[in-house]
Amino acid sequence: MPGESPLSMMRTPGQRLPPRTTAHRTARRWIAVGATIVAIAVIWVWLWYYAATVADRTLAGWLQREAAAGRVYSCGSQSFGGFPFKLDVHCRDVGVEVKTAQPAYAVAARTAIFGAAIWHPTRLVGNVVGPLTFAEQGQAPRFSADWVHGQITVSGIPPNPESASFLLANPHLDRITIAVAHDDIFKAGRIEATGRVTAGAPNNHPVIEVTLHIDQAVAPALHPSLAEPVDISLDAFVRGFADLAPKPWPDRVREMQEGGGGIDVKVIRIAQGNTIIIAGTGTLTVNDHGKLDGVLGLAVAGIERIVPLLAIDRLIAQGIDRLSGSDSVLDRLAPAISGAIRESANASVIENLKKMGQQTSIDGRPAVALPLRLVDGTIYLGVLPVGQIPSLF
Repeated sequence: MPGESPLSMMRTPGQRLPPRTTAHRTARRWIAVGATIVAIAVIWVWLWYYAATVADRTLAGWLQREAAAGRVYSCGSQSFGGFPFKLDVHCRDVGVEVKTAQPAYAVAARTAIFGAAIWHPTRLVGNVVGPLTFAEQGQAPRFSADWVHGQITVSGIPPNPESASFLLANPHLDRITIAVAHDDIFKAGRIEATGRVTAGAPNNHPVIEVTLHIDQAVAPALHPSLAEPVDISLDAFVRGFADLAPKPWPDRVREMQEGGGGIDVKVIRIAQGNTIIIAGTGTLTVNDHGKLDGVLGLAVAGIERIVPLLAIDRLIAQGIDRLSGSDSVLDRLAPAISGAIRESANASVIENLKKMGQQTSIDGRPAVALPLRLVDGTIYLGVLPVGQIPSLF
């Protein structure tokens, strides 16, 4: 009949073509899904191997940079893992030789794991398992450090880091002695530090923002005033480096001085008990002698405790001893009078500092604002010299 296809004309009347069954359609659908999964798996494996190659090359580049700086790393045994989402390099019995120090020393750790996500292979994250020991080469370890969690992060393409940071949770540093297994030197609740290039480029006059946070630090072996926990925060910008190539610290500071750079301090905050010190909004520069110059705004809450913290009372005591003609005559003959003189002198210094400054507040508490000046390395609180920073090169 007109309009009928040849195929329909070949069938007998009432005959129909067999319809496609549900099972047939389901089978084809599963074949398509399976092929897609296989293709994705092949592509993912290729991406993992490519990213792993980039990450491995990045890690090797950082190790070469460290070796150029005189820090040579070694592994007792090494293994790889992390598939399918990242690359992990496990290094057991880690060793570091620091050859630039005098005398040279060695650092050893139990395990270090460095990894990178496949979507960011130039960002390496390392986890170091303590304890970490420090020893002069060929000698028994003298110091030991440990923590609950330790992490190092480095971003960039070697040898030019774009950022670096480290985090230590509950760290402590001990001196290893014969009489005592461990003699506590320092411990804290948390230490976190970050450095990142915010302007320029790592190889072309970088500007680096540096942040530091130390929580609940205690170090009575270093100074009696550090027997009580102290919190420290710092945020500053460093300018003047030509690049970030490995160099000795004195050479880098000299480069900053010759380049007209400096340290732009945003804020430094130190809190201990009822004493809070905030310094900020100022620039420190390095002069031709390698000494620091500059002025920072300073505010102090609890200035009554700042005098012994800055060792001003010790300077006063030394002056009293010079007046008495002996280091101990006044203390021996009239300890009560000596103590009264020191207390009176301390009170006088505190009163003078309050008069030199302006009244302000910190966290709702009364405080005194004073300029903190550095002149050729000498630190002045107002007009009172309170310390000395040695030459940086």
